[in-house]
Amino acid sequence: MGRLSIGFQTDKSPQEYVELARVAERAGFDTVSVYHDLFFQPAIHPLLLMARATERVRLGPAALNPYTLHPVEIAGQIAALDAASDGRAYLGLVRGTWLDELGIETAPPFRRIREAVEVVRRLLAGDRGGFAGEEFTLAPGAGLRYQPRRRQVPLLIGTWAPRLAAYAGTVADEVKVGGSANPDFVPIMRERIGSDRVGIVAGAVCVVDEDGQAARGRARAEAALYFGTVAGLDPTIDVPDTLLAEVERLVRAGDAAAAGALIPDHVLDRLAFSGTPEHVVRQVEALFDAGAARVELGTPHGLTDRGGVELLATRVAPAFRA
Repeated sequence: MGRLSIGFQTDKSPQEYVELARVAERAGFDTVSVYHDLFFQPAIHPLLLMARATERVRLGPAALNPYTLHPVEIAGQIAALDAASDGRAYLGLVRGTWLDELGIETAPPFRRIREAVEVVRRLLAGDRGGFAGEEFTLAPGAGLRYQPRRRQVPLLIGTWAPRLAAYAGTVADEVKVGGSANPDFVPIMRERIGSDRVGIVAGAVCVVDEDGQAARGRARAEAALYFGTVAGLDPTIDVPDTLLAEVERLVRAGDAAAAGALIPDHVLDRLAFSGTPEHVVRQVEALFDAGAARVELGTPHGLTDRGGVELLATRVAPAFRA
């Protein structure tokens, strides 16, 4: 059986983060991830609060990007989290989204992520030999001026891309496919990674409620926002171009609900975890059966965030306790 985790958006109060982390740990979730999306609170703030409020659960950002954060800052943040959590941190790295709104050019992501991984690992390991890359440089003798809790932390790379997935297969502990609840894509990603050692993480929007139709309605509106992107990345999703165009037109017009209403049920199940607790359990089971090592249930969790988290804690997570 795989591991179940939950992801939180950084739009909450300090006390909410503490309470949600405690609920997640009591429920038996393996990992609590915190998003580091642009224009939201930085992930490190809630993660440090959660580290002090928990004892067992793994914690990490999903994910930091080496375009807005230099690898020295990334290494420092993950070292701080690892110290605060007594060695329970993981580091998630990804290219990042919405960077065009800052005028940041994100090409080439492969080289930048590869060099960021190298710099972070050298810093945590205490290697002061220097690094001269095309994206980042460390002068000989440069290094952290304190001792990290661990000299290496587990690494997750978020990607759909074959080249980056293959690289992740050589350096990462996990590869996350964001925006996917699709068991049919798991063996495709396994082939791209090229290693059985690396765990595949499937993570997507989750909306659970006793009123399954209401939950799926909200999930449709959320999934519509990334429907066009995922449909272009996932070769197992076959939808007419006319449907894609109409969904994207409605999203651009600000009517995500109408856009989501056009998404067929079988496609929605590949884009999001949604419906009654029993339906979400079946979706998670299908991903584990397909070979996913971890499934991450993402925001908004329910018709209300706290209500959704409580249902996940009491009706979904217990199905996957060891």
